[in-house]
Amino acid sequence: MIDIQTEPQPSDLGDVRVTNRAVVLRHVRRHAPCSRADIAAHTGLNKATVSSLVTELIDRRLLRETGLTENRVGRPATMLVLDGEPYAALGMEIGADELVVVAVDLGGNRLLTWRRAFAAPLAAPAETVRALATLARRAINRVNGQGRTVLGLTVGVPGLVDTAGTVPLATALGWRDVPVATALRAALRDPDFTIAVDTDANLAVVAEQRHGAYAGTADLVHLTGGATVGAGVLTGGRPLRGARGFAGEVGHVPVDPAGPVCECGRRGCLTALVALPAVVRRLLPDVEVDGPVTDWLPELERVQTLARQEDPGVLAGLAEVGTHLGHGVSILANLLNPQVVTMGGHFAVLAPWLLPAARAELHARALAPAAGGCQLVASRLGATATALGGATVALATVESGRLPVS
Repeated sequence: MIDIQTEPQPSDLGDVRVTNRAVVLRHVRRHAPCSRADIAAHTGLNKATVSSLVTELIDRRLLRETGLTENRVGRPATMLVLDGEPYAALGMEIGADELVVVAVDLGGNRLLTWRRAFAAPLAAPAETVRALATLARRAINRVNGQGRTVLGLTVGVPGLVDTAGTVPLATALGWRDVPVATALRAALRDPDFTIAVDTDANLAVVAEQRHGAYAGTADLVHLTGGATVGAGVLTGGRPLRGARGFAGEVGHVPVDPAGPVCECGRRGCLTALVALPAVVRRLLPDVEVDGPVTDWLPELERVQTLARQEDPGVLAGLAEVGTHLGHGVSILANLLNPQVVTMGGHFAVLAPWLLPAARAELHARALAPAAGGCQLVASRLGATATALGGATVALATVESGRLPVS
C-alpha cells in the first residue's frame, strides 16, 4: 500500500529523478494551484531541477498550466495543477451483497461509480471472480472509451489478504485460500496494468485519509461495518500491516467471554456483538433467518425507523451495541493512540444512536485521559469507501514518480 502521508524527500541515492518527480507531484496535489517557484521553495529542489521535472510532467500530461496569477510579490507566475486526464485507476470491492467499482483520475475525481447486486457468500469463489472480472471489463471499456489508460486495479475483500493477493480466510464470504489476484489477472487475460488485492478496511482507511472529513490525519483508524468488522490502521501516516499483512482484525478480538458464538467459531468476538447481522438479531427478534442472508438493508432501514420513533427496546439495544463498539475502540485507543477513528457501513448509518454510548465506553476504558485525544466519528464516505481507496492505491506507481507506460 502507498504511504499516503509522508512527503517523499529529495534524494542523492538511487533513482533521484523518480524520487524527485514524486516530490513535485505530491506537492502539487496538496498545494495546487502552485508555481514552479513555490515547489522549489517548499521542497528544497533547485529551480533548474523543478523546471526540468515540470516540463517532463506537462509533456506526459500529469501536470498542466492554468495561467498566470498576479496576487504575489514580483512578476506574475504560471500556476500548476494536476492533469492526468489521459489516465485512470480502478478500485473494486467484493461485499457480502454487492460488487462495487470506482474509477478516478490522478486528481481523485470520480469518473464512474457502479454497484452490482451479487450474493458472494452464496456463490463459489470462482463464480465471484468471474462476476468481478465482468464488471471490471465494463469499467475498463468505459474508461478506455474516454481516451484514458488504466494504470491499475485494486480489489478490497472482507477477510485476510496476504502479500500475494490470496485470501487465506474470509468468514463473511465462506472463503479459504482463494487466489483472487491470480484468478482475476487470468480472467482479464493478463492486462498491462497492476492488479492488487487488500482488505476492505485497509483500502477504506486510504480513502478516508485522502478524501474523507479528516483528510491528512496521520494516525487514523477506519472501522468497517457490515457482515463483519475490520480495522484499517494508519500510524504516522503509514499503513500498519503486520508481518504477513494480517493486521487489523479487530472484529475477532473477544470482548465478552459470555457473548454469542462468532462466525469464526469463537465466543464473544466484537463481530458477534456489533456486526450488522448481530445488530439485526438483537434489535429485531421477530426476523426469521433461514439460511445465509446477504441483504440486510430492509432490516437496517426498519431499525432506523424504530429508532427515530424512539422505540424503547430499539434505543436500549442500540445503546448496548454502542457500548460494545466503544469497548472495541478503547482497545485500539490503548494500543495505537489514533487521533481519529471513523466508522463506516451500518455504524455510520446508526451513528446518532450508537455514538453516545460508544464514546462514553471509550473514555471509560481508555487508559490515557480523554482517551488520549482519540475522536470517534461517523465516516462521510458512504458505501463505496473501499473501492475509492482501491482506486487511490492503484495510482501509487505514478504518485511514486514512475511515469506511465506510453
